[in-house]
Amino acid sequence: MSKNQILTWAVVLLVIMNVVTIGTILYHNYSENQKKDNIGISTGSGVNMLNGKFFRQTLGFNEQQMDAFREINRSFRPLVIDLTFGIDSLKNVMFTELQKPAPDTLKLNSMSEQIGQRHGRLKYETYKFYLSIKKVCISEQTSELERAFQPLFKSDGIASPPNHQRIRGLNRK
Repeated sequence: MSKNQILTWAVVLLVIMNVVTIGTILYHNYSENQKKDNIGISTGSGVNMLNGKFFRQTLGFNEQQMDAFREINRSFRPLVIDLTFGIDSLKNVMFTELQKPAPDTLKLNSMSEQIGQRHGRLKYETYKFYLSIKKVCISEQTSELERAFQPLFKSDGIASPPNHQRIRGLNRK
């Protein structure tokens, strides 16, 4: 094999490696964007993604219901993603402030207030979304919808300390 043939094959091999590398990067960026834009409900056994696939497969939405879902979701999704991102960002800033030798309690109070307001808005938007989707459901689909949204509105995983009971918002022995 001559020197020119070896160099030609080396160039071909490098081009193939570059194409594969670029393809891998694009694929991972696409996959990451898909994951970031999905809204999910965390359950004890996993996460229910609130996307069209979930409503079509789990609830059995027909094409007309899917059209209604897409319309409802079009306004809900960006708002919820923005609220969730804002809450997470504030939590990160808050944790950074807590790590300081002398944390600024005024900043911490303000951030706590902002997180609470955004969380309240998130719950508000979520219940509006739920009610809008519920209107689209037929009676057989509502029980599955309730099961999907239950983790957002019930606190089965939150328990009182031992020997305490919750009575009118107060813990008493």
